[in-house]
Amino acid sequence: MQGEMPAARVYSPIARTLHWVTVAAVLAMIPVGLIMSYRGNVLNIWDGLTNGLYSAHKLTGFLLLWLMAGRLAYRLLHGAPPDEPTLTWWQKAASHLVHWLLYGLLIVVPLLGWIGVSLFPALTIFDLFDLPALAKPNEEAAKRVLDIHGKLALATGALALMHIGAALHHYLILKDGVMRRMLPWLK
Repeated sequence: MQGEMPAARVYSPIARTLHWVTVAAVLAMIPVGLIMSYRGNVLNIWDGLTNGLYSAHKLTGFLLLWLMAGRLAYRLLHGAPPDEPTLTWWQKAASHLVHWLLYGLLIVVPLLGWIGVSLFPALTIFDLFDLPALAKPNEEAAKRVLDIHGKLALATGALALMHIGAALHHYLILKDGVMRRMLPWLK
């Protein structure tokens, strides 16, 4: 098919699927985290909706942690396609830095959330089951850990927005092949 990049220059179908599932999880996690925190911690509303938001956030975060562990293992075993040849050295360095920061944050942030709810303790998911505890209850420590979790989650969102902005800049302005590495059908 004309206009398609060679297979060696695009991410594999598995890597692309893992990427887009991660995107969907992060796009859900950040607003749910903000809404649940606002309802629970600012408005002091602890009803079924707030509890459901917390449960959904905890479960999605738990699954995201394992998704990212699998994604990291896949990346380390299979690598990534070569960099877009039109990139300058600093663009390549920035791209690699952002990717590895996102990988790190997308492991650390859910792990801190899990530690935080273990410390609180608030491990119950939808009144159906409990996540395994990673620490003994300590509410003061939980508040500190969950505060760091929240700040790093916002940093992750900001970094993801930068990543999206850079990808759109390459696609819409520079019109190079950066975006086609993840979306090979683009022209």
